[in-house]
Amino acid sequence: MDPQVWHKIAAISGVAAIGLGTYGAHVFKPQNPTYKEVWNTASLYHLVHTAALVAAPVAKNPNVFGGLLTTGILAFSGSCYAAAFYEDRNHAKFAPYGGFAFMAAWGSLLF
Repeated sequence: MDPQVWHKIAAISGVAAIGLGTYGAHVFKPQNPTYKEVWNTASLYHLVHTAALVAAPVAKNPNVFGGLLTTGILAFSGSCYAAAFYEDRNHAKFAPYGGFAFMAAWGSLLF
């Protein structure tokens, strides 16, 4: 795959991160305020790892790094967004896998 495709994926993810972060800050009003923190954590990790995704084309293994970051964003942030939105932690069952994908992505830069 062309490494530059990661810039497009980062652009899409960045738009989503800003949109979801804005929604969380201005619209999202869960009954249980703990879920506001869950949303904020999802938003933070989404945005930080999207910024890292911009650098994927210059990584030694861009498809590994970009793929793991994208998997982490979808699994960690996505399941945290779902858990917060539905106010049900059962929707966060993929979050640990996303966390491991984030760690693997950063670790892949060693090789």
